[in-house]
Amino acid sequence: MAYTEKFQNMANVARGRVEEVLPEHVDVLIANGAIALDIRDQQEHDIDHIHGSLNISRGKLEMLVEGQIPDIDSTILCYCNAINRGALSADTLRSMGYSNAKFIVGGLIAYRALG
Repeated sequence: MAYTEKFQNMANVARGRVEEVLPEHVDVLIANGAIALDIRDQQEHDIDHIHGSLNISRGKLEMLVEGQIPDIDSTILCYCNAINRGALSADTLRSMGYSNAKFIVGGLIAYRALG
């Protein structure tokens, strides 16, 4: 997908402000209590997602997250298909006080590539 320059710049800035999680660390983090947060649209989530992940689309994240993840100290692993929406979402969550919001580098595509 071709992104606009402004969108890509926003995503790059967000990536610089939040911690990246490598796909190979995801399962261990989830086993230790991290929440996998699929920020893709419901239709994307229905096709495939990380087992046990919570789905809140990027467009409704700010409105719904506090009701679904009330503990702002939770470790949250945001992901999309690749990088950008996951990084933007983690950055948004950090600005809302979720200090342990991170994003999965490469998103679902990289996670699935592990086999």
